[in-house]
Amino acid sequence: ALLPALLLLLLPLAALAVALATVLLGLPSYDIPPGVNQPAKLRLVLAVLLGTAALGKILEKTGLCSQITFGRYVRQGRKLGVDPKLFIWDLQFNKVPVRVYQPKATSDGRRRGIIFFHGGGWVFGSLDTYEKVCRYISRESESVVVSVQYRLAPEHKYPAAYEDCLNATIYFMKNIEHYGVDPANVIVCGDSAGGNLAAAVSQTLAGRSDLPRLRAQILIYPGLQALDFNLPSYHQNRGVPLLFRERAAFFALQYLNGDALHMQEVLEGSHIPPDMRLKYRKWVNPDNIPEKFKVRGVKPLRPTDFIAEVYETVKRFCEPNLCPLLAEDAIVHQLPESFILTCEYDVLRDDGLLYKKRLEDNGVRVTWYHLEDGFHGIISLFDYCGLSFPAGKRGLDSVVNFLKSL
Repeated sequence: ALLPALLLLLLPLAALAVALATVLLGLPSYDIPPGVNQPAKLRLVLAVLLGTAALGKILEKTGLCSQITFGRYVRQGRKLGVDPKLFIWDLQFNKVPVRVYQPKATSDGRRRGIIFFHGGGWVFGSLDTYEKVCRYISRESESVVVSVQYRLAPEHKYPAAYEDCLNATIYFMKNIEHYGVDPANVIVCGDSAGGNLAAAVSQTLAGRSDLPRLRAQILIYPGLQALDFNLPSYHQNRGVPLLFRERAAFFALQYLNGDALHMQEVLEGSHIPPDMRLKYRKWVNPDNIPEKFKVRGVKPLRPTDFIAEVYETVKRFCEPNLCPLLAEDAIVHQLPESFILTCEYDVLRDDGLLYKKRLEDNGVRVTWYHLEDGFHGIISLFDYCGLSFPAGKRGLDSVVNFLKSL
């Protein structure tokens, strides 16, 4: 439903009021670890997050708009003005909306090209949301950046987002001469859900002989599997913003099925047959995570009964295009040089660590950057309404430095 203009003006004020009330309540059910970067500021971000969610719920109950629609409105960002150092165009690549950032400065040769897939749990995010991040990457690395506006869940279920990202990437690679990009220096990059999409696209293109080989993949705190929501990082960071354990399962289900039915069973692990769990245990296994990441405690798992009816609704979780950690070794060993960024206070930390091990075991060169004081989504807050974090800037600069090394 469309919101009246007056309501649109009042909603941010109402969200602020709810956020302040949340602060006064002391945020009892959420966790701001003392080791996180700028804990007081993160507490404020959490208050805004919870306030937005609470107000979205109220609006949904009144029938004005869905909670997801309101969340998109709050997160949508705005298109910035002219950038003195960049040409910026909104285009379509094979019917997929994209925004192209090209440095204005003359270049001695062809530039590297970066295809960027934004985060947001496959549900949120837009070209405008990531405008500052993409401008920064393009300016600082002197690269052409293509930001992709893939279709969002729950309106567009898997594999819509993956297909849009793949089709936009192939179009760019086939028309690369129009953008002054070196066909041997194309990189896919994404954060969170975008990291998932970058990993899936990279795997799909690994065996293509009709296209140039990707130079690298950059995966920023990616979500790479939905078999096990009980890895150490899921319990250690279950209440740490910006991504809570329950929300990770919620987003994966929204992307897969367009709803969050059976979320509790998925969190408990009842959605995967024992034989399949055994098959993938060589890759999705806390034993593959270095011991130093378990010092904050690992919750012992109680066995859960497999529920066949739930598996029937989520069995596509076992497809590598949705969960790239499950790809066979024959695919993984063909992957390009990789950069993986993980954050200590992130439920998805172990997804990144497990994929790092898989890549290294298959002879793929990996540059790993770990933010000891980082949390999930920290880079998306770069230069965002005074809510940036120094650790996020460090993470973004690590990406730029990796790009410059290629």
